[in-house]
Amino acid sequence: MITQTNRLIIRPFTEQDCDALYLMNSNPAMLKYIPTAAFTSREQAVELFHQVIQADYQQHGFGRWAVEHKADKRVIGFCGPKFIPEFNEVELGYRYFPEYWGTGIGTEAASAALAEFKRFGIEQTIALILEGNLCSEGVAKRVGMHWREQNEFMGHKVNIYDKVL
Repeated sequence: MITQTNRLIIRPFTEQDCDALYLMNSNPAMLKYIPTAAFTSREQAVELFHQVIQADYQQHGFGRWAVEHKADKRVIGFCGPKFIPEFNEVELGYRYFPEYWGTGIGTEAASAALAEFKRFGIEQTIALILEGNLCSEGVAKRVGMHWREQNEFMGHKVNIYDKVL
C-alpha cells in the first residue's frame, strides 16, 4: 500500500486489477479527455499492466497507482505519478469511474498521492489536462497546482499545471 484515506486505499496495481484497467480504458465517458483509442479486449489491459505500469514501477520506482474504494472493495480508478519523457517531468494523473465523479474522490486521492511523492524522490509535478476538461483542472487547483502554460501532448492542446512539493 502507498497510502490511505478514510474512503480510499492507494496502492500499486497488480495483475488482478486487469479487469478494472480494461473497464477504465474502454469506457467512453472516462476517455472523453484521454488522447488514446478505447480498448476492445481485456488482453490490451494485460499488456498495459505488463508493458507500461510494471515497467514504470521497475524503471522509476513509481507509476500509476490503483485507487480502491474501501466501502466497495473495488478499484475505482487510478491516481499517481508517471514520468513523461516528452517533458522530462513527472505527471500527477488521475481517472475514476463516472459513478464516483462529483464525490470528492479525485481531490481526496490526489492530495493523498501528492503527500507521498517526496518518498519517491519527486520534488515537483505537473498535470497535463486536455483543453476543456474543467473537472480535472478543478482537482489540480484544489490540490495546490497552478496553471503554467498551454502546450501540446500526443497531438492535443493541454493546459499544464504544476506544483513544487
